[in-house]
Amino acid sequence: MFVYLDGKEPEDALAPVKELGFGYCEVYLNSFSDAYAAKLRAALNKFSIQATALFASGPGEQVYDFYRGPETIGLVPRQFREARVAALKQASDFARQCGIPAFETHCGFIPENPNDPLYKEAVEAIRQVAAHCRQNGQTFLYHAGQETPVTLVRTIQDVGLDNQGVGLDTANLILCGKGHPNDALDVYGSHLKAVNAKDGLYPTDVKQLGKETPLGQGKVDFPRFLRRLQLLGYTAPIIIEREISGPQLLPELKAGKKYLDEILRQIE
Repeated sequence: MFVYLDGKEPEDALAPVKELGFGYCEVYLNSFSDAYAAKLRAALNKFSIQATALFASGPGEQVYDFYRGPETIGLVPRQFREARVAALKQASDFARQCGIPAFETHCGFIPENPNDPLYKEAVEAIRQVAAHCRQNGQTFLYHAGQETPVTLVRTIQDVGLDNQGVGLDTANLILCGKGHPNDALDVYGSHLKAVNAKDGLYPTDVKQLGKETPLGQGKVDFPRFLRRLQLLGYTAPIIIEREISGPQLLPELKAGKKYLDEILRQIE
């Protein structure tokens, strides 16, 4: 289960994870302190939950669409890059304090053209963050989908560190019109280290991302996807992610867990 911690007490935010029967979670946070790290560790221990990764995005405006997105998201935009590199290193240090083994982030709309100066600059910025994670004994995960699968694997190779991996949000390639997660597995291959189960529809407005949906109501095709994961030998947890708030969130997460559990039982 993907848990947004910003502005929340860790115990309150993690209680639903235990209530819904999840043993794993990924936590999202952009504000860090020793005191909060102690609270988060205590809550994880209290509920016997393992946090698979910490997700952070750093400071500055971030607009999730096709026009402002490339100039505001991740480590690609020059105007935010230095501050975000520093913030993501701080997030990695916080994850180490909490015993969280991986750090994940959106690197942004990485240019498809490897000769684009922004591509080379982004690779260097990513290398700085990934190297810091390596010093902290962590895997650096690219929250995939804003770039084509080929571009992402090229970036991993050009960064050139052994602690990198793909964190595949199953809907993001669809929402961004960059491909399909089932086909992307052929490209990601052994680079796939983490999976967030999310569903969605392709864009119908060239300015806006596609629409997220509950699991099973979008274009992912989870029966096929989960079978493909088995063939790849993927054994890490699958984290259910739903980017909504309000009273519908927990019922949808519960229904999503049931949906995936039923598919997994059928393909075992």
